[in-house]
Amino acid sequence: MKKFCLLVCVAAAVLAMASCSSQTYKNINYLQDIQRDTVMALNTSEGIKVQPKDMISIVVSGRNPELAAQFNLVNVSYQAGSETGMIGSYNRLMGYSVNTDGTIDFPVLGKVPVAGLNRWEVAAKIKNELESRGLLKDPVVIVEFLNFKISVLGEVNRPGTYTISGDRLNLMEALSLAGDLTIFGKRDCVRIAREQDGQRKVFVVDLRDSQLYENEDAFYLQQNDVIYVEPNKVRASQSTINENNFRSVSFWVSIGSTLITTANLIATIISRNK
Repeated sequence: MKKFCLLVCVAAAVLAMASCSSQTYKNINYLQDIQRDTVMALNTSEGIKVQPKDMISIVVSGRNPELAAQFNLVNVSYQAGSETGMIGSYNRLMGYSVNTDGTIDFPVLGKVPVAGLNRWEVAAKIKNELESRGLLKDPVVIVEFLNFKISVLGEVNRPGTYTISGDRLNLMEALSLAGDLTIFGKRDCVRIAREQDGQRKVFVVDLRDSQLYENEDAFYLQQNDVIYVEPNKVRASQSTINENNFRSVSFWVSIGSTLITTANLIATIISRNK
């Protein structure tokens, strides 16, 4: 009978550990509801849209380079020194600052409205204006964003601000830039803060749910988005900011209580077996 009770206790402990392990997997695994070989419809993004206060570069070229040159901003060359006294020479591509009314001041063309357009639409608009006014024949216009950056904060391995080359970035790619979530990050509570059209919007997404892909507004990021990963209860219960210090008193009290309970249980079983 004593051996049977001991086996029951051991089995209960194993089941409890297995239950905790299963719950842990449910808390940290991404896209849990997707089965093997699942095919999902692909939501295509047209890229980020130009907003007031953005910086964009516009390069115009054509058969006549001298004619095209009047529509291009000059590259600024400057020198910068360091604490060691070394001087370096650098080139910086000048860009157009989008005014609060959504326009840019373009050479010869004057004010051109660009807010709400993606970079291909801006390029097509500039090209059409140059051709329709007879200013340049068969121009090639290339538009790039100069200020596409996002910030990732909270429970990630490399928090910080990241400058993006290109015009398309999704949430999973942004988190990978930051080294993925730490084990303390809540997968079901990732917030994206965005300032757009004079409003501040906050999206809350669950990385464990495949519906993340269906929420295009939150999945595809915009310039200056801020991503915040909320800490889980274990991290929140730590009373100190410095991870090298001891955890909170309640943590150690909980550990001590568990050890005492386990010791009493073992002592009781041993005394009954004598």
